[in-house]
Amino acid sequence: MQDPLMSQGYDIWTPTLRIARPTDSIEALLPFYVDGLGFQVLTRFNDHEGFSGVILGHPGQAYHLAFTHHRGHKAGRAPSADNLLVLYLPQRLAYQAAIGAMVEIGFKPVPSNNPYWDQYGKTFEDPDGYRVVLTNQSWDR
Repeated sequence: MQDPLMSQGYDIWTPTLRIARPTDSIEALLPFYVDGLGFQVLTRFNDHEGFSGVILGHPGQAYHLAFTHHRGHKAGRAPSADNLLVLYLPQRLAYQAAIGAMVEIGFKPVPSNNPYWDQYGKTFEDPDGYRVVLTNQSWDR
């Protein structure tokens, strides 16, 4: 049986994914995610009922990162070294370029909490202690 929404042109199985988390300093995160990892600032908002934020991503892609600051509240650092965002970069040159960009702006790889990621990629820690793994693998499952 065909889904009635899909027959009308709606694809309910391909949502836009937004990963949102708080931070104490949006501006401190921008060099890491924009200059290093190549995300673009898609939009910003300021003091929306006490919240300010930035949405990062790539135009036309179905995923975003949102970083928010709630005035008067402390977000603190990542709760563990295993809070990961994993970016699969199957093309070797793209993987090497991504690592090079991070190192060039001053972010050095850190040892991963899970040795799997040291074997298959490089881990970088953002100013809030959250980690991003760049891996030279594809995800085709």
